[in-house]
Amino acid sequence: MRRWHGLDEVPADWGRSVVTIGVFDGVHRGHQRIVGTAARLARERGLRSVVITFDPHPDEVVRPGTHPPLLSSTRRRAELLEELGTDVVILLPFTLELSRMSPDEFVQSVLVDRLHAAHVIVGEDFRFGHKAKGDVALLRELGDKYDFTAEGMPLVADGDTISSTYIRGRLAAGDVTAAATALGRPHRVEGVVVRGHQRGRALGFPTANLETMPHVAIPADGVYAGFLVCDSDRYPACRWPAAISIGTNPTFEGPGERTVEAYALDRDDLDLYGEHVAVDFTERIRDTLKFDSVEALVEEMHRDVARARELTA
Repeated sequence: MRRWHGLDEVPADWGRSVVTIGVFDGVHRGHQRIVGTAARLARERGLRSVVITFDPHPDEVVRPGTHPPLLSSTRRRAELLEELGTDVVILLPFTLELSRMSPDEFVQSVLVDRLHAAHVIVGEDFRFGHKAKGDVALLRELGDKYDFTAEGMPLVADGDTISSTYIRGRLAAGDVTAAATALGRPHRVEGVVVRGHQRGRALGFPTANLETMPHVAIPADGVYAGFLVCDSDRYPACRWPAAISIGTNPTFEGPGERTVEAYALDRDDLDLYGEHVAVDFTERIRDTLKFDSVEALVEEMHRDVARARELTA
């Protein structure tokens, strides 16, 4: 799969293609259906499939300060799209200039002049162009004008309509199980391991303290079962069962910063400082609690680890 940053990287001799467009934050089951359909249709027609996604999130440009919590990093998003059989992912910088294009200008400059779209597949709620004036009906009209076909696919529903907004809501409530069902995989938070207060090591549970990226969707405070994932020269393709804590460590005095910490079960030999790692959340174990003593906290941590071991077995 190829990854292009902006339209300037599209080759001059690029042929016709099947295109799908969206932020695709999280690449959830609804996104998977749209992107997978585009890839399959492209193969059937002997064409190449292209996914256009955006960075930063359009909301941050159109309404600064409203950036929603992100379900995936741009790199992770590209990896997930690749797994669906996409030939090319274009990370299109979302700028004020782009946001001010009329629907016709957007279609002509992006879909027609650069990508020579033969067919465009989007979600049925897709909006585009200045002030989101374009919808699927207008996209079809512009397709007639510029010689491509277009379709809007129905949203996937599983009791609740699957959307990035729904998944963010479940994570904010700590319901990582429902979030995983909608995503089609556990929710992942990425970051670089940094030195914290090292309380976990002193208590017998050395944790990886993640410095997460801005605007990341972090589940509600609590203790979770999941996996600590690393793929580096030192730890290639490693995935360890883990107990994960999110919160401010209220048992200890002083203003606590909110942290994401993961203890790889039964591993005290890992040196992860400076490594880029990920945490996959599978199930919630309990709320964050303030204990009367460190001894009481340690007893509870032993129970948390035992429960995490059961849930990740």
